[in-house]
Amino acid sequence: MDLTLVAIIFGTLICGVGSVFVAYVLAKALLSRFQQHMLSLAAGALLATAFLHLLPEAFGSGASPSHLFMTLLVGLIFFFLLDKAELWHHGHEHAHAHAHVPEEHAHHVHSKADDAHVQVGGWSVLLGDSVHAFGDGIMVAGAFMADLNLGYAASVAVLAHEIPHHMGDLTVLANSGSVKNQALLKLSLSGLVSTVGGVMAYALLEGRESWVPFMLSIASSSYLYVALADLIPQLQKRLSAQATVHQILWLFSGMALVNLTQIFFH
Repeated sequence: MDLTLVAIIFGTLICGVGSVFVAYVLAKALLSRFQQHMLSLAAGALLATAFLHLLPEAFGSGASPSHLFMTLLVGLIFFFLLDKAELWHHGHEHAHAHAHVPEEHAHHVHSKADDAHVQVGGWSVLLGDSVHAFGDGIMVAGAFMADLNLGYAASVAVLAHEIPHHMGDLTVLANSGSVKNQALLKLSLSGLVSTVGGVMAYALLEGRESWVPFMLSIASSSYLYVALADLIPQLQKRLSAQATVHQILWLFSGMALVNLTQIFFH
């Protein structure tokens, strides 16, 4: 089997399924109080991957800079529209877990209508997760096809980004009636969709290497949108000086994590 394809399968399994298990362990260990730190770490990892690795690789490929910038712009608008459709960012339950359960549910917990609504909420999380995972798989595959080290860096960035999201997903699925083990299984299956996306992207891009720089631009637009439109706004809170320093340290830790990953695999 081609080494690049093996790396794509490995990387997408790590970021798609591995992130679910890490989130499960952290949630089980009652470490949800560290979710804000995880958000800072994820934002740093995504920004570093986009600005320090994906975009330099894309612009160093010889492709037209104006075409790459246009792809980046179109990608940002595209992910904004997906966000509006509540597909790409499936609610970000880590910050809005209770938004998936209607307020009236607390007062009519035994009503069939409310039970149906909560079940739908659980399935909507899984649908959104699957769409998200498929997109992540495509982005990670594009990074691997440009450079193996770049692919591993992208996988780590997605892993860091998904952990706090999956911690929220587990909460929502628990509210929808799933026991923890069932919620873990459901999220793991949706995470496997990232591998499907990665393999499909490999099949599409194989022999079409000239497309890879544009895939890297699209991946960058995805990472930048998630970091700047979703994660960082959640960190914009009035905090003490000490808490702000911690936030910045975790942000830079995410950046360092991506760079250390590239050094390690290199």
